[in-house]
Amino acid sequence: MADLLLPPEAMLDPEALLRAMATEIKAEAAGDTRAARSIAVRHLTEARARANERLAAAFLAHPRKARHLIRAMAWLTDRIVTLALDIARDHLHPLANPTESERIAVVAVGGYGRAEMAPYSDVDLLFLTPWKVTPWAESVVESMLYILWDLKLKVGHATRTVKDCIRLAREDITIRTALLERRFIAGHEPLALELREKLWSDLFRKSGPEFIEAKLAERSERHRRQGGQRYVLEPNIKEGKGGLRDLQTLYWIGKYLHRVQSASGLVEAGLFTQDEYETFATAENFLWDIRCHLHFIAGRAMDQLTFDLQVEVAARMGYSDTAGRRAVEHFMQDYFRHATRVGELTRIFLTQLEARHAKSEPALIGFFRRRKALKHGFRLVQGRVDFAEAEDFRAEPLNILRIFAEALRTGLLIHPAAMRQITANLDLIDDAMRSNRESISIFHDLLLKHGNPERALRRMNELGVLSAFIPEFEPIVAMMQFNVYHHYTVDEHTIQCISTLAQIEREELIEELPLSSSILKDGVNRKVLYLALLLHDIGKGRPEDHSILGAQIARRVAPRLGLNAEDAETVEWLVRYHLLMSDMAQKRDLSDPRTVRDFAKAVKSKKRLDLLTVLTVCDIRGVGPGTWNNWKAMLLRQLYRDTATALEGGFETLNRENRADEARKLLREKLTGWDAKDLRVELARHYPPYWQGLSTETQEVFAGLLRGIKDDEIRIDLHPAPDRDATRAAFALADHPGIFSRLAGALALVGANVVDARTYTSKDGYATAVFWVQDSEGHPYETARLPRLRKMIERTLAGEVVAREALKDRDKIKKREREFRFPTHVTFDNEGSEIYTIIEVDTRDRPGLLYDLTRTLAANHIYIASAVIATYGAQVVDSFYVKDMFGLKLHAKSKQEALERKLRQAITEGVERARA
Repeated sequence: MADLLLPPEAMLDPEALLRAMATEIKAEAAGDTRAARSIAVRHLTEARARANERLAAAFLAHPRKARHLIRAMAWLTDRIVTLALDIARDHLHPLANPTESERIAVVAVGGYGRAEMAPYSDVDLLFLTPWKVTPWAESVVESMLYILWDLKLKVGHATRTVKDCIRLAREDITIRTALLERRFIAGHEPLALELREKLWSDLFRKSGPEFIEAKLAERSERHRRQGGQRYVLEPNIKEGKGGLRDLQTLYWIGKYLHRVQSASGLVEAGLFTQDEYETFATAENFLWDIRCHLHFIAGRAMDQLTFDLQVEVAARMGYSDTAGRRAVEHFMQDYFRHATRVGELTRIFLTQLEARHAKSEPALIGFFRRRKALKHGFRLVQGRVDFAEAEDFRAEPLNILRIFAEALRTGLLIHPAAMRQITANLDLIDDAMRSNRESISIFHDLLLKHGNPERALRRMNELGVLSAFIPEFEPIVAMMQFNVYHHYTVDEHTIQCISTLAQIEREELIEELPLSSSILKDGVNRKVLYLALLLHDIGKGRPEDHSILGAQIARRVAPRLGLNAEDAETVEWLVRYHLLMSDMAQKRDLSDPRTVRDFAKAVKSKKRLDLLTVLTVCDIRGVGPGTWNNWKAMLLRQLYRDTATALEGGFETLNRENRADEARKLLREKLTGWDAKDLRVELARHYPPYWQGLSTETQEVFAGLLRGIKDDEIRIDLHPAPDRDATRAAFALADHPGIFSRLAGALALVGANVVDARTYTSKDGYATAVFWVQDSEGHPYETARLPRLRKMIERTLAGEVVAREALKDRDKIKKREREFRFPTHVTFDNEGSEIYTIIEVDTRDRPGLLYDLTRTLAANHIYIASAVIATYGAQVVDSFYVKDMFGLKLHAKSKQEALERKLRQAITEGVERARA
């Protein structure tokens, strides 16, 4: 009983409880089954509630003792089940002289059979009878179940004979697994003993390979359902990759083959070393800690570690914030490290089974690859690369790196025995080896020579080799970023970025990424690009700006990795400015000449522009599925094209007047059916920014909307543009203050996400506003939805719907996203544009935010020329190009500070409404 969280007497006194129930039943409900059952349920409910309350308090005080809690929960459940049987058998359905057929054994199966019960786990019971179920046994089982159901226990049950059990287990692998973990609870024990012997002699002993293949197929399907990734944002700690079920699968297989009674028996069976078992036990205990906390927090069975629950579990387990990182990020880093170790253990375990021919070996990859001979120092074992001799390995530590190169060169997997040796000898990767010219050459070959470096890097990372070779990489291993934007840990994101680069080089993404593909085809410094991607996020997790800190780290690491001074400086620059192109493209108005001019001055050369463009594309795609889209692709292509033109043709190519004249000429060619007078009016009515800021196609739409428009008329054109992953919403109407805000409110009401917006006032007093919007999934609106979109916009602009009131029920923050923290930053930039002040608001996103901000600016007599919206999951950066009521920039510090206070107030009040 030493492994229980509380001593038995602190939880329940079964003898005293049975006496109390029996006495009251005898006195008040003799012969009345329903009344007697009610008395039993009342006593058991009270006793169980007291015990559960004490266990919950004890676990809160000892939050890392889930192993003791689940044993205590199982002990408590055993007592409850036994008492239910005692009451049903002896007081509700007593038999004076039971026959041999009127025997019953209650057996726990599944997780409960392992004596592992989380606070809200199912209670899986098998009722064993000698032969066909008698009416008496049926009544006892039924009464027991009613008692347990009335106790609000979730009971899974079956009533069978031993023969039934063998037959059904032979047919159904799930039943077989449940019976593998059976445990006698109460009743007639010889029946349970008979089942045990029959299972081993008639079924388990003869069907090991079949069971293993079935469990591994089940594991693969389970992983597929959970997303197939170990590094998912909100993992399922039971069913997910690297979760409890993976560990249980290893134990089940070991028990099935070797009849081990606990996971520690896997060492004696030779499937694990003692160190590996300790890794198994540590990971299992950690996962059980999480699972039990999840159950207590949710008040029900809960295995999904959602964002809001991650914060609570981290707090309960004693994690705390540190400089630059939140407690929840430390907690999730530990989780992902354990999940990785579970994967390593699985590989080792399965290879041991292959060595014993208990499961089939994996097919080698391709007939021709099979013929590649391994280099000296390595051998083929079970279709995998292994070290030839342990002594050679110690004498030749460079083989630690060479084995990854061999695996890539031959297309073979690395044998887990070799992985064991690698992890046991990481100390051999010292300063001398890190600076060894041959080791650096091997590392370069891993990145550049074989075409799929991510395979080697991922395995090196999991085994600790990457961190040993580049110690600065270690802090970002399994580092989670607590936001909904990043789908992977920092190290996995880095490897995903390198994988994307390799795919581009293999010409697999020509259609999706034509610009990056053409840049790489024309030729860049591949070594610089790969190493810059490897190091671009290496500064994360500290209080400092990770780009600046990362550049400082790159300055030390790049020369150590064999780069000459010029290449090392380029890598440092790329790491320092790896967000520059993405920020410029997504947060600035690309039609403003100053944007391209400033970017071109920062980049300085076409060579750096090419490198930064490819790095930026890989970085965005490496964030996660769905992050890259046509809108971002269009922005980056436009910025690249304009910057390349400026770098090669001079900055005068960006001149406003030149571009306005060219735009008028292109529009004139489009409006071929117009009479001369209408054409003159259209070409003369707009100011230079209009000609520069819109495409000819959009200008043609506005020409049609403005032609013959009346002062009280609102004209709208909605057009899906799949090539931009957005819908263009163009509005023409008489100009008046606050028009931008009213349009933003109308779009918010229909759930449209604005990604870009600009408005221009014509010389004759009309507003031409264009918004690029996406639906909630980040796609253009379907054509069928456009009429409703138009109707709502028309009603809002006509004053029939008041946006602020109508938004109340829609402007909400999802519960699972409430724990994300994004401090608000408001900056004023008078240098980034020639004629506007840029107000950048970086804060938490929500449906009504853009409307609140634009309404605040309008109320303070600020004219909004354009808005650029960049969304990063739950975070958003809204950049407004503005002037004051006199058409001037906002230079006065006092005016900036007053406006910032009002914008912050609008954000705070909006968040309070959204949380209400």
